[in-house]
Amino acid sequence: MSETGETVVGNEIEVRSKVWLERAGGVAVSGWRIGLLEEVQATGSLTAACERMNVPYRTAWYKLKEMEEHLRVKLLDTQSGGAAGGGSSLTREGEDLVRRFRRAYEGVEALVAERFSAEFGDWDSGAA
Repeated sequence: MSETGETVVGNEIEVRSKVWLERAGGVAVSGWRIGLLEEVQATGSLTAACERMNVPYRTAWYKLKEMEEHLRVKLLDTQSGGAAGGGSSLTREGEDLVRRFRRAYEGVEALVAERFSAEFGDWDSGAA
């Protein structure tokens, strides 16, 4: 139990970090934006990805266009609706971006965890 009477679940200190890429002061790539691309890849639809992420379509579309502008590459292929329905898929560059960002991010997470453990590892036991 904590001092306030709440049950403490998992009292280990956990390190959190965020990494993003910018160009000309604007966000080019972030974890959230990569997540959006992953949802499009999983669902085959920007609309479905938006629903899963609970984000307005217009916001997602704007973020994708902003990424393409900053990165100077097309990330999404889209087909209009019609009888067969529309859809979206990642371009090869989009798929490559997702893979590379995830690999880099995992490396950064490991490095951050290692560095903070070296500095604060003794606090995990509550000794501080």
